This record gives sequence, C-alpha cells and structure tokens, in this order.
Amino acid sequence: MELLKNGVILVDKPLGWTSFDVCGKIRNMIRFLEVKKVGHAGTLDPNASGLLIVCTGKGTKFCDDFQAQDKEYSGTLRLGEFTPSYDAESEVTERSAWEHITDEELQAAAAKYVGNIMQVPPMARVGGMKMYQLAREGQALELPPRPVTISSLRVWRDDANRQDVHFYVHCSKGTYIRSLAHDLGRALGSHAHLVALRREASGDYRV
Repeated sequence: MELLKNGVILVDKPLGWTSFDVCGKIRNMIRFLEVKKVGHAGTLDPNASGLLIVCTGKGTKFCDDFQAQDKEYSGTLRLGEFTPSYDAESEVTERSAWEHITDEELQAAAAKYVGNIMQVPPMARVGGMKMYQLAREGQALELPPRPVTISSLRVWRDDANRQDVHFYVHCSKGTYIRSLAHDLGRALGSHAHLVALRREASGDYRV
C-alpha cells in the first residue's frame, strides 16, 4: 500500500486516453488511501500508446527526474502526405510523389538525423487555438528550433504498403516524433506524417 501512496506506477496507456485521463483514473482507484498528489512524468498524446510513468504522493517530486530521461519510441509514418499537425490528428492537406524513394535513400536520410540536431516543434496551441488554425487565418507563426539528441534511428518499409515506414528511435527529452517524421519526409523531397506511435521506454523503465 505504501508504494501506491508514495511511489511510481508504470502504465501501458491505451489509445484514446489522455495522460490526464490516466492520472484521474489512478486517483480514483487509490482515493481510499487519501493520496493528494498524482502526476505523470511526460505527456503521451491520446493517439499514442505505451509507457506513461505516474507518480503518487511524495513520489511526485521525482516527476522531473523521470521526465529528463531519454525515451524510446516505435511507430509508423506515411510518405507523400502532409497534415498541419504532422500526425493523423488533422486531415491531409497536401500530397506529393513518394514512389520514387528508394530504400537506400530512406536509410541515408534517416542517418542524417542521428546525433545532436536542431528541431522545430510541431504547431501546438496559442490561447486555446491550434497554431495551424491560426496559420490558416494568415497569422505568421514562427517557432524557434530547439536542440535535441537522436541517439539511434532505425527505419524500414512496410512489406504490404511501401508508403508506410516503420521506425524505432532512441531520443532525448523534448524530442517531437511528429516533427521528426515531417522533417524526414522533407529530406526525401516529399511529405510525411505520423500515423502510429508507441512509447517503448523511458530511461530504464519499459512496458
């Protein structure tokens, strides 16, 4: 019981749940222990599944430490399609040729993103509105690039649909996988957006 009151819970978050949803469900489950604080160590989008570290009670003071750890993700990006959010949350607004991209070109492009890189975050929210919605209204929006580290990145084509590219990435805190997918598409002279994402590990913790 003490671990539930002041500890760390590893959750394999399902698709469709927000990180806030998970914390709320755990808070309700351990309400009888009179736990006042429940928090997570790194947001996982509703469209992503996998490891969410939830801290309770006195354990919440370690949230920042867990959040600072490297992360590992697996997922799928789709070539030739652009969405304003860089993932499947928004509709495809542009399409471009992808059939010409060879496996060798794909591997070479991915290799360029391994190491210390500067990454522009995807469009988020400003004042409750999504930034890509503001951009559509003609408001200029520029986000400064931020330094992140990609320790390793493996990519391979789907056997049944070569438009889809699967990946496994080990990266630093603050890396946006949506932006990585988008940038990889641009490096290949096409487009790409994220269609599936799963957090496999955070530091030494795995699902």
